[in-house]
Amino acid sequence: MFVKEKMDYQGYCIRPPSEAYSILLQATLGCSHNKCTFCDAFKDKRFAIKDQSIWEKDLQYAEKYCKHQDRLFVMDGDAFVMPLKRWEWLLSNISARLPWVERVSTYANAKGVALKSDDDLGRLRDLGLSMVYYGVESGHPDVLKRVRKGSDPEKLITQAKRLKKAGIALSITVIVGLAGREDSLEHAVATGKLLSEIDPEYVGALTLMLPPGSPIYDEARRGEYQLPDQVSLLAELGVMFANTNLSNGMFTANHASNYLPIRAYLPQDKDKTLALIKRALEGKVNLRPEWMRAF
Repeated sequence: MFVKEKMDYQGYCIRPPSEAYSILLQATLGCSHNKCTFCDAFKDKRFAIKDQSIWEKDLQYAEKYCKHQDRLFVMDGDAFVMPLKRWEWLLSNISARLPWVERVSTYANAKGVALKSDDDLGRLRDLGLSMVYYGVESGHPDVLKRVRKGSDPEKLITQAKRLKKAGIALSITVIVGLAGREDSLEHAVATGKLLSEIDPEYVGALTLMLPPGSPIYDEARRGEYQLPDQVSLLAELGVMFANTNLSNGMFTANHASNYLPIRAYLPQDKDKTLALIKRALEGKVNLRPEWMRAF
């Protein structure tokens, strides 16, 4: 009987937009934190590290069928939290068996980074971990507490700077609309200032959507959370962007959730992008229609 070879993917899997054409290797299941009120991506999974035999089969598949993909993304939600020894095996085998892969990346949160020493971070970089997608979401302490992020701004900044010092590139995720209507602009200012303090290579801004079944969806139904309207979300994005100063980075809002796609190199595109947001607020730019938005 013929059995088609394939990678082992369990449950709902997510990856950043920029990893659309990458080799996707699911090394872990779910998220070790899994308490954020805005996320329902891993509610159906208990966090676990997959057995090495599964990794072995996935690498065999990639070795055979993925020779035209030069990037590899390690899933699930915060695979960075894996112990160093597991990472050492995985990265060493990626390097040895997929020598054409030029970039290896993964998701991480501050808690997972804090569990590793500076030497551990340097070791990961030396073995080929090139970039980390780092979930910040907000720079406002009250917002972070409200959404149960499990970190405060100081910890987020400290752990991000440790990654940078180790030579691991940072792509930081922030969420427009996360603070609701009342604290929208305060969230925007604080987030922009936090991003400026970290000074990452990349920023990816998403716009909050309310996934049914998530705690924030239930909060909205009870009237405890109010999602800003389209104009307010654009204004929030504009304030966040205006308060973000990068020495040499890219600020994107190209996720399917965003009304206004943005791709700006900073500092050189600052004024041009602020002008674009202003025209959008004046109704002079076509926005992504609601039916085309997605998680």
